[in-house]
Amino acid sequence: MEIAAVIPCYNEEKAIAGIVARANKYVSVVIVADDWSLDETLERAEGVGAYSTLNEKNRKGAGGNTAHGIRIARQLDKADIVVTLDGDGQNNPDEIPQVLKPILKGKADFVIGSRFLGNCTFPKYRKFGIEVITKLINIGHSKKITDGQSCFRAYSKYALESILPIEEKGFAFSVETLIKARKKGLRMVEVPISCVYHDDFRQNSSMNPLSHGLSVVFGVIKWRLIVER
Repeated sequence: MEIAAVIPCYNEEKAIAGIVARANKYVSVVIVADDWSLDETLERAEGVGAYSTLNEKNRKGAGGNTAHGIRIARQLDKADIVVTLDGDGQNNPDEIPQVLKPILKGKADFVIGSRFLGNCTFPKYRKFGIEVITKLINIGHSKKITDGQSCFRAYSKYALESILPIEEKGFAFSVETLIKARKKGLRMVEVPISCVYHDDFRQNSSMNPLSHGLSVVFGVIKWRLIVER
């Protein structure tokens, strides 16, 4: 069983080495998909054993970067399962086993690490935004999810074949993949995860919270219309 961890990142030189070193304990390969960082993210990732890769010659955003990392994992034939997590230290790599477990046990195709089921203290604006997005995803469905924006996920090979290609370049990729997975009838399971929101995250982020939230809301509407009509 070949398992790849895909970590999309941009300007994460402070956190990335520790994340890669810890993730390496649980997977066959750690792929750091760098979106043309201006710091030493790539060098520090490679220094602790990551397979690092740059996206195409212009920045692609979180979705494009994640898709690029998954594509590399499949090219390396390391994608029986792909687990994705953030490169800023928000996610705990030591929780990779609990995110993988439902797939390894044959009980799921697609696993979402839910911050609402685990130990996580959100900034209020972020918690509100995630709740709104998740409610929009859940409307009309009997089986509800609790975290529609978590990027700490695991995909079986079958799940990847069902939801690829990922078309969204920004953070709306998280709802695109979820809506596609639900339409395809994939077995989706949520597991509790912890998270950390720290000062470096806010400093490194170039996102305006309002524009980010609106782009994801529009993504939910767009993909529900495309996939579910």
